[in-house]
Amino acid sequence: MKTVVFLLPLCLVCALLLSSCAGKRAPEASTEASTEVSTEAPAVYEAVETGIESVNKYGNIILKVKPDEMQALGYEPADIVLVQIGTASMEMPVGVAYSDVDSGEPVCRYKYDDEDGDQVVLAVNAGNLAAEMGMAEIRRIEEDPGFECVWAEGFGPDTPVRVTMAQKQGFAEEYAMHRLGAVRTNDRADYADLTDEAYANFRAVATPGMGSGALCRSSTPVDPDLNRNQEADAALAAHGVRAIVNMANSEEVMRAFPGYADTEYAKCETAALNMEMDFFSDAFKEKLANGFRFIASHEGPYLIHCKEGKDRTGFACAVLECLMGASLADVTADYMLTYYNFYGVTPEDAQYAAIAESNIVTSLAKAFGTSPAALAEADLKQCAADYLQGIGLSAEELAALEANLAKDYEEEKTEVH
Repeated sequence: MKTVVFLLPLCLVCALLLSSCAGKRAPEASTEASTEVSTEAPAVYEAVETGIESVNKYGNIILKVKPDEMQALGYEPADIVLVQIGTASMEMPVGVAYSDVDSGEPVCRYKYDDEDGDQVVLAVNAGNLAAEMGMAEIRRIEEDPGFECVWAEGFGPDTPVRVTMAQKQGFAEEYAMHRLGAVRTNDRADYADLTDEAYANFRAVATPGMGSGALCRSSTPVDPDLNRNQEADAALAAHGVRAIVNMANSEEVMRAFPGYADTEYAKCETAALNMEMDFFSDAFKEKLANGFRFIASHEGPYLIHCKEGKDRTGFACAVLECLMGASLADVTADYMLTYYNFYGVTPEDAQYAAIAESNIVTSLAKAFGTSPAALAEADLKQCAADYLQGIGLSAEELAALEANLAKDYEEEKTEVH
């Protein structure tokens, strides 16, 4: 069972809330769950008895119950609930986004989605809940939908689910900190102050040691779900991208997106990795190593993307930035540009450091076998090299990877023209 750690004193949370509401990227969506908490809720809460609707490719468990049904029983964001699925159990807070908890922590998410419908999703932020609870293994396959769920003994799609209240508003302080940022929308008009490239979360990685124009990162240029694919596709062409690491999709799913054959993307060499969200699983490490081998063996410029270009892409780019000689401050600044592009979070905002700490700093520290506090003083280049060799890259592959990422592609463009 996960242990929830309370990080912020109430007075600090109040100060953060008062100081960081200006200048956010987008207005609160009308479908977003209210963060206001009823003070007249009953002291005893009826258990939620439900079942499993489905399990997705990330190991998230979608329940048959709906968010409104749970809220009607008094289960609100920032409550801590005990989830029992057959013989497995885990405590987790209720939230409205995966990022309402730190990287690697579980959440019972109220997901409001016009396309998929409202859902209650049990997940681990940047992890695999089904595997962590010992319920199922998610295996990647080439055939649509790109994965299969293999149930562990004693579990299956008919396994009953029971949710009970563990602590009313027990996650309120940390939840308030996580919710300081605004909501990401998929409406271009909400981002009128951004260029098309920034709207697509597309940028060339320019941290120290990285060759000029060598590596780009982005949200998906092929999946239309975020309404950013056309901008991302135009940007990769403008940057002369030749080789793409697609962390989100299988080859079959990638090529099935509407209009794929007519994209600039389709002209590039692509490694379609169909990766999960658990950065520390053997499957993730194996596919990440394959993605980096692809970069080592192909001519750039390169593009790395997942769906949003935030989590899997953020981790992969951070490892490469460390390898090429960037400092933790450099890596964090690049990572946090995504939070500006999506949510309008700037270094001046009170939640900026907390977002970085709970996401990329925590993930890198765990990958490199150190603590977040010690990461800033660590030899990140050596840490990254050790990590990459630990996931299977040979010394020759590592040298080729560094050499390709160090090339100055902007100078090459100048020489060509």
